[in-house]
Amino acid sequence: MGVISGAAAVAGVSTLAVAQAAPQSAHNAAQQSAGDANPPYAVETFDYPNAAKILREQGILLRKGDGHIILADCQAPDGQDIQVSTGVNHPGQTKTGRYCFKVTGTGKTGYLTLELPQVYNIMTGDVAVQADLTSAGKTQSVDVPKNFTKGVGPGDNPPAGPTVLVELRVKG
Repeated sequence: MGVISGAAAVAGVSTLAVAQAAPQSAHNAAQQSAGDANPPYAVETFDYPNAAKILREQGILLRKGDGHIILADCQAPDGQDIQVSTGVNHPGQTKTGRYCFKVTGTGKTGYLTLELPQVYNIMTGDVAVQADLTSAGKTQSVDVPKNFTKGVGPGDNPPAGPTVLVELRVKG
């Protein structure tokens, strides 16, 4: 009986020692293994893809979004869920003075931060939108219902001066 108890106690202590040494994250183990070439972790920043190229080619700065509001061709019949009229006339626009956005997914949620100066009008299709605009150092939120046209900035009454669109948010 004493030998068996002693062997069980030794086995228990060695099991405890192994158990205490075992908790090690897979990431730490991968770093310690010289022959293991695990890829680094992916971190989503929600930066708009190809934003610098779009700015050069189309004159609009797209910052971040969840992928549910994307820049679209204003000539395409399905690319006009949201239309923004602006005093910016860039040769890369598909319709002079206008930028169009398509809403993807369920159409119930979505956001896009951007920088679009000289905005004076926002038109919606089958989505309701909240737009955040800045003018004279102040930010204002404007709700634009489905299938509606809303004047903002210089098109607003009374005229508010130069207005920059900084965020679009689908309100479902």
